[in-house]
Amino acid sequence: MKPLGPIPPGFSSIGGELAVQGIAARELVERAGDTPCFVYSSDMLRARVASLRAAMPDRLAIHYAMKANPFAPVLKLMASLVDGIDIASAGELALAQAAGMDASKISFAGPGKRDRDLEAAIAAGVTLNLESEGECERALAIGQRIGVQPRLAVRVNPEFDLRGSGMRMGGGAKPFGIDQARVPALVRHILAEGAHWRGFHIFAGSQALDADAIIDTQGKTLDLAAQLADEAGAVPEHLNLGGGMGIPYFPGDTPVDIARVGAALGERFAALPDTLRDTHFAMELGRWLVGEAGVYLTRIVDRKTSHGELYLVTDGGLHHQLAASGNFGTVVRRNYPVAIASHFDADPSEEANVVGCLCTPLDRLADKAHLPEAQVGDLVAVFCAGAYGATASPADFLGHGKAAEILV
Repeated sequence: MKPLGPIPPGFSSIGGELAVQGIAARELVERAGDTPCFVYSSDMLRARVASLRAAMPDRLAIHYAMKANPFAPVLKLMASLVDGIDIASAGELALAQAAGMDASKISFAGPGKRDRDLEAAIAAGVTLNLESEGECERALAIGQRIGVQPRLAVRVNPEFDLRGSGMRMGGGAKPFGIDQARVPALVRHILAEGAHWRGFHIFAGSQALDADAIIDTQGKTLDLAAQLADEAGAVPEHLNLGGGMGIPYFPGDTPVDIARVGAALGERFAALPDTLRDTHFAMELGRWLVGEAGVYLTRIVDRKTSHGELYLVTDGGLHHQLAASGNFGTVVRRNYPVAIASHFDADPSEEANVVGCLCTPLDRLADKAHLPEAQVGDLVAVFCAGAYGATASPADFLGHGKAAEILV
């Protein structure tokens, strides 16, 4: 038997059935039109942003990394709650603007930006987080051609990474950012060319649960930004500290202590060097803001045994929830938080494998899980589905189609 990950707080039950914001799972499926479907809670999203603001220094702006969940109703709500949106393509730029976010509060990171992507961002007044010297030259040339002063920040590839992070974005050779030793020269070049230099973007890693590691990395980030500013002879108006905070997905995971992170950051802000005294700081978060506010609902279409093992076969799977299947970067497959939504309050009584509808052995949502007895027609809930679900999964694989999405 393999344990399941922890179900996030905020969910309840009605008559023994899973409920989101007082709406039972069956009714949520009816609203969505069918299974499988993603359901996102607006109350949980609001509460999440509010808890972060309460924990962090007033000086820290909160940015939403929309790659985590670009569903239009979610994005519109998040745009009303945060101070900026971080994008990774011209397509995301269009979505962010449609959600009501002013372009001056949008930043654009990511390697491989095409000239048309750069031009759209420069024309709109978006801050470009430069990933290379070559990208800088292209941005300067485009700005000159269209007669717009580019807003440029330098994404730094630091010598350090975020200890214990699930995805390391800095330290050593990386496709992201410019090695820190070359950054001061590039900043001086940007200023000499007459562009608007915004500052730095320093993102060392993500999906970390250790508050001490996050505190240490934020301290190193502030030190590095001050060092680079001194070496460049220029004061940054903006510093994106990156994100890094993860959410509990697996058995034994515990939430980040955001109060400790916020208190430590407040102490650092109170003792900033002169080069950062007037700098505007932002923290960029995706999954921490939206991940726990979503649930994926899928229906059991078959119950079968094979060599003594029970399989609950659903109409969903990895084509919507790639991460929950264990095929999104995890080395050893572990169970996400999963429940029988139709019997949410019932005690576990059997060991079952929850699998999807795809003809591949990779399509597993839970291995040897201890669950209440479930029959054909019952609903299964996969939690922590608010981030990197619908748009981070191969929805067109085998032609089953996309899952419905609703915000309640």
